[in-house]
Amino acid sequence: MTIGDHLDSLYRLPAYTFPGPDAAKDDLPEADGCAWRVTSDVYDAGEEWEAAFARFCEDVDTTRVRALIVGAWSEAYDSASTSVVDALVAAKDRFPALRALFIGDMVMEECEISWIHQTDLSPLLTAFPRLEEFGARGGTDLVLPAVNHSSLRRLTLETGGLPAEVVRGVSASDLPALEHLDLWLGTPDYGGDSEVADLEGILSGARLPRLRELALRNSEMQDAVAAAVAAAPVVARLEVLDLSMGVLTDDGASALLAGQPLTHLKKLDLHHHYLTEPVVERIRQTLEAAGVEVDLDRADADEDEEDDGTVWRYVSVGE
Repeated sequence: MTIGDHLDSLYRLPAYTFPGPDAAKDDLPEADGCAWRVTSDVYDAGEEWEAAFARFCEDVDTTRVRALIVGAWSEAYDSASTSVVDALVAAKDRFPALRALFIGDMVMEECEISWIHQTDLSPLLTAFPRLEEFGARGGTDLVLPAVNHSSLRRLTLETGGLPAEVVRGVSASDLPALEHLDLWLGTPDYGGDSEVADLEGILSGARLPRLRELALRNSEMQDAVAAAVAAAPVVARLEVLDLSMGVLTDDGASALLAGQPLTHLKKLDLHHHYLTEPVVERIRQTLEAAGVEVDLDRADADEDEEDDGTVWRYVSVGE
């Protein structure tokens, strides 16, 4: 599966794409009434993203903007988001009300997720210390070292392969307000070279005292992640656990069921899985009977078997 839809909201605000240079600007929404999406074209851009952002800063009262979505930039398949980050950091004083920021809202027709070239995004968290939501799409060249951020409540990194250094950076970050963490770990084929040990700081929960929703998904090592989660201290205070979109088999699910109780959860999301019906039924009987909402939709998780018996299983979002 690839990503076919842009974000439709951010910070509980509907997304609105800032018009191109030739469009009328007399009917723009209120500055604080939407999540503004500023975008260019990946191929043969008539206007660079930086120029579109400059127009946006002139035409919209940026002091009232609460949510900003960075869409495509020129040649995102080959050019990092460095100039985008630089432009946002340079304009930080113009956005005192900014509380949510997403970098790289591109769909497959613009740039496949693993083709998107990112950069070091930590300057954005430094520049906007009052951000409550931060997200990015694309793992190639992505850098996010350990940070301290006292306001961030939601962190989302969507990739076909999340670099191990980024996983370790998140694990070592001090995020005392974080309530929701969503990491798409991906596959080594697209740069996802992390190991379960890299998640230790997250699973211990030591730096995440307010975490209530944890998603470690879209992973080729989903069985190993599930086994680690089964004994992770952070799970006891979670309300939502999401291990979906990956290569979860009976081994991982059985380890999860054999670990600490999960009956305190409000929801367990395992959609896009490779479980047999007996294990699916065990999960239902164990958790649904306790009032846990369980998503066991197999979705598009289809196996390919070669003539020699080799079975291939895939994450939901790779390329």
